[in-house]
Amino acid sequence: MSTALCLTALWLPLCGMSALAGYGLGRRRAGRDGLAGEAGEAAHLALHIAGLAAPSLRAGLNRDSARRAVRHLRALLGTSALAITSLDRVLARDGEGAPGDEAILAEARAAVRAGRPQMGAGEEVAGEGVVVPLIVAGRMIGTLVAYDAEAGPSLARTATEVGRWVSGQLELAELDSSRRRTLEAETRALSAQISPHFVYNSLTTIASFVRTEPERARELLLDFADFTRYALRRTRDFTTLADELSCMDRYLVLEQARFGDRLRFTVQVAPEVLRVPVPFLCLQPLVENAIKHGMPGEVRVVIRDAGAEAHISIEDDGVGMDPEHVRAILGEEPKGIGLSNVDLRMRRIYGHDYGLVVDTAPGAGTKIQLRIPKTRPRPTLV
Repeated sequence: MSTALCLTALWLPLCGMSALAGYGLGRRRAGRDGLAGEAGEAAHLALHIAGLAAPSLRAGLNRDSARRAVRHLRALLGTSALAITSLDRVLARDGEGAPGDEAILAEARAAVRAGRPQMGAGEEVAGEGVVVPLIVAGRMIGTLVAYDAEAGPSLARTATEVGRWVSGQLELAELDSSRRRTLEAETRALSAQISPHFVYNSLTTIASFVRTEPERARELLLDFADFTRYALRRTRDFTTLADELSCMDRYLVLEQARFGDRLRFTVQVAPEVLRVPVPFLCLQPLVENAIKHGMPGEVRVVIRDAGAEAHISIEDDGVGMDPEHVRAILGEEPKGIGLSNVDLRMRRIYGHDYGLVVDTAPGAGTKIQLRIPKTRPRPTLV
C-alpha cells in the first residue's frame, strides 16, 4: 500500500469520526460563540483526544497499548464503559457498567463471525453494547466494545468510525513493524556479506608479519578482531558516526598494511557530528569502493557539520568510472555489500533526496557524497 493511499484511508475515517464524535461532545457544551464556535470546539477536542490515543495504537494491538489507549477512546466516544479485545481475550477496559470478560468476549466473537459491527445487550448491563471489529490488512484482529445506557444508532455510527480509525492506526503499526523487520534483515545480510577476499587478504597480511614484526602482527590481529566484531554483531539499524568511523579506521589500517605505500588516506571529521545517528555499515562499503578504484593513490574522507545535517564525502584519485555504469549500479537491486546497498538504505530511511551522489569520470577519480540528518528519523512507509 502506498503512503498516499494509507494516509487517505486513515484521514477519511478520522474526519468522519471527528464530525460524529465532535457532534456528540458538542451537544453537552454551550458556547458563547453559537453553533459554529461550539462545533469547532468539539471537533478540536475530538482531534486532541484522538491524538492522545494514536501513539499507543501505533505500537500494535497488545495489552500494554490497549491499556494506554482505552481511556482516551472512551473519552472520545463519551460512553460509560469501553473495552478493547483481541480475538481471545479482553485486553483493557475503562469505565463502569461493562459486563464481565466472558460476556464481552461472547459479544465480540459474535461481531467477528458476522464480520460487521453489532448491537448486543449485556446480561449485567442496563444499556447495550456496540461491538466494532478491528480489521488490519483484511483480517480481524480484535474488537472495540462500547457500552452506554443510551446506546442507539448514533453511538453505533460513532463507534464504527472510531473503530475504523483505530484499525487504520493498527495497520500503520503493522506496516512500521514490517518495515523494521525488512531493514533489520537487510542489515544482517549486509553484515554476513563482508568480503571473504578481505578476510583472507587480512589474515594473509597478518601472517606475513608474524616472524619479522610480531608486535605489529599482534596489533593488526586486534584491529581485525575489532573490525569483524563490529561488522558481524547483531545490531539495530542505527549506530553513531563515531562507531562507524572507528570501524572504518580499523578497515583502513588493515588495507594499508596490505598495500603499503601504494595506499594513502586522510580523514577529517568535525567533532560536532560524532554523536549523529547513522545507518549501520554506511561508510565502510564506500571506503572499500574508493580503495578498489583508487589504487594506487589516496583516499580522502571529509565529514563536515552542516547545521541540521552531517555532510560526508569519500574521494579517491584513481581511475574513475563511467557515469553511465554508476547509474546502472545504483539502479539495480543490491546483491551484496556495495554502493547500491548503501544508496537503497539511505533512500528508504531518509527519503529519495538522500541517496548517494557520485561524481566520477574515466581517469578523473571518484567522489561519493551523502547527507545524513542529525535527528534519527521516525519509521516511515515505503
